[in-house]
Amino acid sequence: MKPPDSAAQQPEFFPAPALPIATLDDVSRLACLRLIRSENVGAVTFRELINHFGGAQAALDALPEMSRRAGRGKPLKLFAAGLAERELEAASKSSSVPIFTIEPGYPTALAQIDHPPPMIYACGNPSLLANDMIAIVGSRLASAAGIKLTRQFAAELGQARLVIASGLARGIDGAAHEMALPTGTVAVVAGGVDVIYPPEHAKLYADITERGCIITEMPPGYQPRAQDFPRRNRIISGVSLGVVIIEAAKRSGTLVTARFAAEQGREVFAVPGHPLDPRAEGTNRLLKNGATLTTCTADILEVLGPITGRAPVQLAEPAMTFTPLPPSPPPSLSDSDLNAVIATLGPAPIDIDAIVRATGLPIRAIHVALMELDLSGRIERHGSQLVSLRL
Repeated sequence: MKPPDSAAQQPEFFPAPALPIATLDDVSRLACLRLIRSENVGAVTFRELINHFGGAQAALDALPEMSRRAGRGKPLKLFAAGLAERELEAASKSSSVPIFTIEPGYPTALAQIDHPPPMIYACGNPSLLANDMIAIVGSRLASAAGIKLTRQFAAELGQARLVIASGLARGIDGAAHEMALPTGTVAVVAGGVDVIYPPEHAKLYADITERGCIITEMPPGYQPRAQDFPRRNRIISGVSLGVVIIEAAKRSGTLVTARFAAEQGREVFAVPGHPLDPRAEGTNRLLKNGATLTTCTADILEVLGPITGRAPVQLAEPAMTFTPLPPSPPPSLSDSDLNAVIATLGPAPIDIDAIVRATGLPIRAIHVALMELDLSGRIERHGSQLVSLRL
C-alpha cells in the first residue's frame, strides 16, 4: 500500500546527503547527545549540522553564531554537558545503550525514512536491529480469534527468519511479542526504555529485555504522554519492511501506524474482519484503500518474496544512496544570500529545489541558510524536503 498518487504528485527535490557512519567514542557520543537536545535542533537540523561540520562538537561551537546571524534575538540554549552525562549514566544503569544515526548498528530501514530519530536507546539484544523486521499491530481489546491469528502469524513469520516488531501494548501487540520471543522480537515504546507501560506487561518486558530488544527515542525515566504514542508508531513502521494490521477500530492508533507505513513506502497488510465487528472497521477500510488482503502468512511472504530466498529485501521505495559531502571547506554565505533565501519563503510549504531555482545559490549554501533559520526558530519543516516561514 502506497500513498495515493505518490509517483505523480510528489515534487522533485534535492535529497539530503547520507550521514557519515563511524564508531563514536565517549566524547563524540556526549557531543552528539548535547547537539540533539539543544534548542531548535530537530532531526533534519542534526543531519545538516553533522554533514556540514563533520562532527557534533564543531556544530555545537557554531550554533550560537549561526542562530545570531539568522536574526535570533536571544542566545540559543545549548544542552549542558552535565545533563547529557547524567542522561547517559541513567541509560547505563538501565542496561541500555544509545545508538545514533551516524553509528553502525542503527536500524537500516529506520535510517531510510524521512527525518529518522537522530538517536534511539536500545535495551536487550541490539544485534536484532540488523535483521529484517515485520510489524504486527492491532486492537488493545482484541478478540480471541484475533489473538489466535496473531500468534500464528508471529510464529510463522519468525520461522521465516523475520524479527517481529510491535508496540508492547495490550492485546495484539503483546500476543505478537510473546509468540516471537524464541525467534526474535523488538518492542518500540513511547516512554523511557526503563519505563514499563502498560504495567501488566512487566513480565513480558523482562522477557523481551532478556531475549529480544526494546527501543525508544525518549530518555531514560521519561513517562509517556498521549502525544508520544504516534511518534512511537512512526518508529514501529520505520524499522519494518511491512506492517500487518489485525483488528483496528475506525479511529485507533493502529491506523496511525498504517498511515505512517504507507507514507514511508512500506507494505500494509490488513486482515479482513466481519462487517458488524467494530474492531474490523479500520482493517476493512484499509483493504478498500489498497492494503494487501491477508488471511495467512503465505500472503505476506509472497509480497516479501526476496526474504524467503534470503535475497536482499527490496522496500516499496528503495532508499537512494549518496556520497557524504566533505565537512570542509564550508560554503560562503553572506547576509544578502540569507536574505535571498528568506525572501523565497512564506507560510505555504515550498520544496528546497524551488529555493535553489529562485535564488541561484548552491544547494549546500541553501542547507546552511535553512540550518541557521531553523536554529533561530524562523522556519518549519514539513517533511519531503518542504519548508515554510514561521509567522
